[in-house]
Amino acid sequence: MRLLLDEMFSGALAEQLRRRGHDVVSIQDASYSRLQGASDRDVFEAALEEGRTVVSEDVSGFRGLELEAVAEGRAVPRFIFTTDRQFPRGDPATLGRLVRALDALLTGEAEVPAVVFLRRRE
Repeated sequence: MRLLLDEMFSGALAEQLRRRGHDVVSIQDASYSRLQGASDRDVFEAALEEGRTVVSEDVSGFRGLELEAVAEGRAVPRFIFTTDRQFPRGDPATLGRLVRALDALLTGEAEVPAVVFLRRRE
């Protein structure tokens, strides 16, 4: 599974996952700067064109686009949704928790559904 991290995630998350051997890009990466501040539709289309799964907290924005595409018979990318409540951006430990959670998901990919709501283990 190839990931595209939405702009709320630091580029460090993508870098850590790449170090673990995963194909992950971030909107924070210089090569994806065209998507910084872009609409959800632009991110949706970029993920679809590149065969990437979008990782985001923006459930309402992307689910609306997904429903629209399905209604029109168009393809949709996969999604992994997280929440700031489960992975608080202000907590220094969040980066490590997200790396471990996404790494576990990526290494056990066989049973991944079309949409994943990633939650932190307590």
